[in-house]
Amino acid sequence: MWALLVLIGAAAVSAHLQDHAFDGHKVFRVIPQNDEQVEIINSLASNIQVDFWQPDSVALVRPEMQVDFRVEASDSFEVEDLLKASGLEYRVLIDNLQAALDAQLDSKARAAAHSYEKYNDWETIAAWTADIAAQNPDLVSRSVIGETYEGRPMYLLKVGKSGPNKKAIFMDCGFHAREWISPAFCQWFVKEAVETYRKDTVMTTLLNNLDFYVLPVVNIDGYIYTWTNNRMWRKTRSKNAGTSCIGTDPNRNFNAGWCTIGASKYPCDATYCGSAPESEKETKALADFIREHLSTIKAYLTIHSYSQLLLFPYSYTYKLPSDYEELNAIAQAASEQLRSLYNTKYTYGPGAETIYPAAGGSDDWAYNQGIKYSFTFELRDTGRYGFVLPESQIKPTCEETLLAVKYIANYVLEHLY
Repeated sequence: MWALLVLIGAAAVSAHLQDHAFDGHKVFRVIPQNDEQVEIINSLASNIQVDFWQPDSVALVRPEMQVDFRVEASDSFEVEDLLKASGLEYRVLIDNLQAALDAQLDSKARAAAHSYEKYNDWETIAAWTADIAAQNPDLVSRSVIGETYEGRPMYLLKVGKSGPNKKAIFMDCGFHAREWISPAFCQWFVKEAVETYRKDTVMTTLLNNLDFYVLPVVNIDGYIYTWTNNRMWRKTRSKNAGTSCIGTDPNRNFNAGWCTIGASKYPCDATYCGSAPESEKETKALADFIREHLSTIKAYLTIHSYSQLLLFPYSYTYKLPSDYEELNAIAQAASEQLRSLYNTKYTYGPGAETIYPAAGGSDDWAYNQGIKYSFTFELRDTGRYGFVLPESQIKPTCEETLLAVKYIANYVLEHLY
């Protein structure tokens, strides 16, 4: 009976997703060796539909950079022929994306109910935010900080023991819709907080002395769209004037070097910066909340995937932040904590010089608001599965990431300013 339920559950989920939408789609990894080879990738991208997984756009491709991209089945052989003919070093990371998507939902917990070890749809996450607050009234409260473009409430969980003038750490997940491991971590963090309070000394100290504002999904409309229409969607779902192209990249929509570098002014692009800073209701709600609580928020953590990186400002400039030495030391120690569990190796450093420049990010914006401890996590993996990380990796990914987050939070608590 259980096996049958699991099958039915899995069938329901794949029917829920776009059945065979990604049959034969391939994900390639190429490493262009020089400008000439970069140009080949550019011309490829201008001739066929290429979905860049890493970096986020073709404009960011540089010699000796690892470039991961997806192409449709109808183009895959042509692309492979071109790569061979032009002598570009390449490998196929994912041979059939649909098979990887089907395999992604490999959790044993394939029931309708919420589970911390599977990917939950938005309806399930929303219900969970209410439940976790109702079940832990002394530790968790839920509020609404705004609504999305499509009118959905944006739920925020405040986690911590109530006390006078406590400082806080703000953490968000789900900026980019297809990065499903991200919301899974925000849920896991809240679970660990309520389950280990009074048992784990570090967590108890943290919750007694700090509040954690956790926004489980920033880009709710986009997240839903990845469940119903297109698993590979990234942006928000807002309409753009003068074009049928939908959405803005929420992490290019903040007022930090807005749209100057590593972002696109074209609404059809994946890294479109929006019509103005905070043009998106979601980014404005997040920024408004942080501005209203600037006196208490001492750290900002934003969770993305993939690449196994721990980044800090700046991304919109190669200039180092004034707190570079301290932030670098924290990132190093946090990465060591993370690695201690499953030997998962993270690279750390300032965004622009560690990966590539990208303006309008929330971490740079928060830092410029005076929130010194501002970090971006790029969770597992390094491209074997990319955005389609199997559910069996949720638990280990979240466990190791929790160690880094607890390290940073504890450091912040010991270095309040």
